[in-house]
Amino acid sequence: MESNEQQINVTVNGQARSSQAGQSLDVLLRELQLDSRMVVVEHNGVIVRRPDLTKTRLDEGDNVELVHFVGGG
Repeated sequence: MESNEQQINVTVNGQARSSQAGQSLDVLLRELQLDSRMVVVEHNGVIVRRPDLTKTRLDEGDNVELVHFVGGG
């Protein structure tokens, strides 16, 4: 059976990754098992606010940087 989903290449924290074309950043975070409340997402050099994660879509060659918050005292 052949898939109709177009795969694209993106870079996440410097690592090449295959992803579905048009996938939202929110879905990417869930695939990576990351809580959107605990990371800052930079998409092609622009910080993406949490409410915009579901609206921001991945495209071929995109660069995503994820910065995790670490608690401590």
